[in-house]
Amino acid sequence: MQVQLNVASRASGKLFTKLPIPVVPPPNFSSATHRARCLAQLRSKSNGLEKYIYLNGLKERDPSLFYSLLYDNMREMVPILYTPTVGDACQNYSHIWRRPEGLYVSIGDKGRIREVLATWPNLHDARIAVVTDGSRILGLGDLGANGLPISVGKLDLYIAGAGIRPTSAVPICLDLGTSTQKYLDDPLYIGVRRPRPEAAEMDEFMNEFMEAMTEVFPHLLVQFEDFSTDNAFKYLRLYRDRYRCFNDDIQGTGGVVLSGFLNAARLSSDASKRPLSDHRILFFGAGSAGIGVAKQLLSFFKFQGMSEEDAKKQIWTVDSKGLITADRQGIQEHKKFFARTDYDGPALTNLVDIINYVKPTALLGLSTLRNAFTKDVVDAMVAHNPRPIIFPLSNPVALSEVDYGDAVEWTDGKVIFASGSPYTPFTRDGKKYEPGQGNNMYIFPGIGLGSLLSKASHVTDSMVEQASIALASSLNTDEHAHQLVYPRLDRIRDISARIALAVVRAAQNASVDNAPALRHVTDSVLLAYIKERMWQPRGESSRM
Repeated sequence: MQVQLNVASRASGKLFTKLPIPVVPPPNFSSATHRARCLAQLRSKSNGLEKYIYLNGLKERDPSLFYSLLYDNMREMVPILYTPTVGDACQNYSHIWRRPEGLYVSIGDKGRIREVLATWPNLHDARIAVVTDGSRILGLGDLGANGLPISVGKLDLYIAGAGIRPTSAVPICLDLGTSTQKYLDDPLYIGVRRPRPEAAEMDEFMNEFMEAMTEVFPHLLVQFEDFSTDNAFKYLRLYRDRYRCFNDDIQGTGGVVLSGFLNAARLSSDASKRPLSDHRILFFGAGSAGIGVAKQLLSFFKFQGMSEEDAKKQIWTVDSKGLITADRQGIQEHKKFFARTDYDGPALTNLVDIINYVKPTALLGLSTLRNAFTKDVVDAMVAHNPRPIIFPLSNPVALSEVDYGDAVEWTDGKVIFASGSPYTPFTRDGKKYEPGQGNNMYIFPGIGLGSLLSKASHVTDSMVEQASIALASSLNTDEHAHQLVYPRLDRIRDISARIALAVVRAAQNASVDNAPALRHVTDSVLLAYIKERMWQPRGESSRM
């Protein structure tokens, strides 16, 4: 027996037609052997991009096997499908493109966006869309239409990490042009060849897009991803109370860092004997992620009984011009919130000088400046703290502010560390040090799952905050014993279920839920219900 598969292309209206494929396996075919074969083929690839291409092909050929392997090999495969390797995939996407794997909505579609969205093949199943415009992919800048793998990768993590059904996932790239000339000059570039629109045209497009999304996908949760800093804040502010949406760079990153900081602050205070309310946080990097995280960390101080105004006093922000103060000329709007009013000396531009002035207990990097945390910087942190908190959160690893091994060496193993991208454990003097990773994968799948199951009309700040607390509380006995700040990734399904429970309860408390049957069940019953709703890959080849 043979089958022929057709995949529609919205842009051209044509069909990509595959030749007939045999569906009968060899007589001695074994699912277990085939799983081992696929892993061996993956591991035989010489670099991350080749591994990404292989896994992408496996997902097309056999999605059930792909997701089963991903679920069983999280630590190995997540860094390939998402940061850091997805950055390489995006930069090269126009050259490695094989097949349609998401929906492009172009600036030329303005006026007919609803029609374009309606071409999606799983309209009635759609529940979560990850939407990027490619304007600020990781720390790599404006990649234009090459940004689609970001949306695809995030949804793979939803599927593996929270059991979202694959047919419910909608990866979308808004093809609005690019201001990166090398892509406009690239004959293979997959996107529209024009500069990005001005603000008025962009706003018209986004308003039509969000209205059309609600009409075409009435049950959909929209996750915004990797928009430019100003647009990330603007569209979250405009749409968060009108549509079911959130911004992962602002709220997801903020939530996952808050969670790690809750655990890190306790470890640091145990060493210094200082109360939790005495922590002082210095942010190096003040883009959408940096300010978003800083706002989320206000909750940490509010947990200690402080007002928002007093909490703001515990946070300092630094950008490329130095310490951000309120008297600086031409300060961007989103930076004003944390701009200091209590410093009137000469401009502080050197990070070591700023550390010695602020005396922070925690240094968080969201700058995308490789090796910005030099030995002098780390030494300054050690001088003020018996156990300094250092979180270099920029992605990918090539843009990390400090590598884990250096942080351990320079602090004599005292550092409390979490990074944005994965690092391997580091052994020093016979002792194994295990890094934390402030990976948004810990939190956004649970936020999405809880929002969907509660049928929340909006994603509130309290839902994100309770997700953070649930993540921080999810460490098991062994993880506590090793003084980790995040749980290990191979427990992600259980973690996502517990976060989803917290999100459902927060939605109920905020009266934004629309699932009354869940309001009066116990937490144990609700947790069991959440786990039952998670999609499970079959774990065998679909060729059987």
